Amino acid sequence: MNDKRSQESQGPSTSRRQLLAMTAAAAGAGLLANACSSTAPSLYPAIKGSKRKRLEPGETIKIGVVGVGPASTPAMGFGHIDRICNLAKEGHEKVQIVAISDVARVCLDRGVAHAKEVQGIEVTGYADYKKLLAREDLHGVLLAVPEHWHAAMAIEAVLAGLDVYLEKPMTLHLEDALALRSVVHANEQVFQVGTQYMQLKKYHKARELIAAGAIGKPTFTQTSYCRNSKNGEWLYAIDPSVVPGKTLDWDTWCGPLGKQPFDANVFFQWRRYHKWSTGIVGDLLVHMTTPLVWALDQGWPVRVTASGEHLVDTAMDNFDQVNLTVEFEKGHTMIIAGSTCNESGLEVLIRGHKANLFLGSDDCVLRPERIFAEEIEEQTFKSPPLTVPNDQDTHRLHWLSCMRTREQPLADVDTATKVMVIVDLATRSMWEKSAFTFDPATLTTKRA
Repeated sequence: MNDKRSQESQGPSTSRRQLLAMTAAAAGAGLLANACSSTAPSLYPAIKGSKRKRLEPGETIKIGVVGVGPASTPAMGFGHIDRICNLAKEGHEKVQIVAISDVARVCLDRGVAHAKEVQGIEVTGYADYKKLLAREDLHGVLLAVPEHWHAAMAIEAVLAGLDVYLEKPMTLHLEDALALRSVVHANEQVFQVGTQYMQLKKYHKARELIAAGAIGKPTFTQTSYCRNSKNGEWLYAIDPSVVPGKTLDWDTWCGPLGKQPFDANVFFQWRRYHKWSTGIVGDLLVHMTTPLVWALDQGWPVRVTASGEHLVDTAMDNFDQVNLTVEFEKGHTMIIAGSTCNESGLEVLIRGHKANLFLGSDDCVLRPERIFAEEIEEQTFKSPPLTVPNDQDTHRLHWLSCMRTREQPLADVDTATKVMVIVDLATRSMWEKSAFTFDPATLTTKRA
């Protein structure tokens, strides 16, 4: 199926051009104003932004949250607000959410009221996220907005001197991820993407074993994220109180993708539409691919082939079944399956010449290949229990801890950009019916 995305993917998209303009404006210089004809590395300049006073030992971390989300959806923004407030209340970290922004009044009011109630402090709400970023008392910002806003907001936040927690996927398109990566590298901010499976210790043990040569040459990996529903995925209820021009700034919500006619289905169910979201690939599969890309350490993805189908949820614009094959520069292949119409997935497995790593449970199991059974002993490496309720809370606390120590977080910008190569090339491959390659030396892509 070909469409506007297919046509635009041959060169920089509208969002790419607007992102460059936003970046230049935020940096206070016109460095990128004419950058719209290529994706060469020179178009991702290392722009330096503002610096803020660092946290003092024992000082309370003050953060803002952009994007609360409707009550009729899982609303990751509201979930972050609730858990961060309660993690502080439970004594896990000295942190306060002091500012919240959302373009929908009902969402903003809900988030502010909840943060006030749990924390017992004043929390300021903003319809304009730029006013939140301009606050001089903030140390960091958590961005839980739709995919098409990820890059522009994250770049502005980094250039404003704020540490950033950015929800996954890192960006909507690869060009935007490369621009964001360049800005993060040029500054000193702590930048973390919300792929919480990075906190699972089984992947840490896998990385250790692979680096030590315990499985020999890693040959190929398999993983999946599959789930099912009777009526379709991401079909969240539409709240009639959200009305553009009255309780919603629709034009700002559209933002980098330009003005669009209002569509309540898009606002509440944007993951169903490939103009606004990468669907299964960016929303679900990044959870599985990110820790594997990190654990394998096989360099950049250099070739991706993917297929997508409409099998059951034929009303959804995005595909409900996807299959990916990813090749890496050090000579490794990863196969990935994703579905929202069948919940039986693939076992998480890293194959090596000498042994295999089974990661389907909470533990990491090393099992030798038959011909190496006398040389390598089968072992099960038990994962230690989490110190907080779940991996997502662990991930939130990891970001806050890194804000204090200034250490590099696990879900860092380089790992996230490698994953975005997979996301973007797979998305293009599905819609354009072709394999795509990525050149790490020039940061460019082409049809294979």
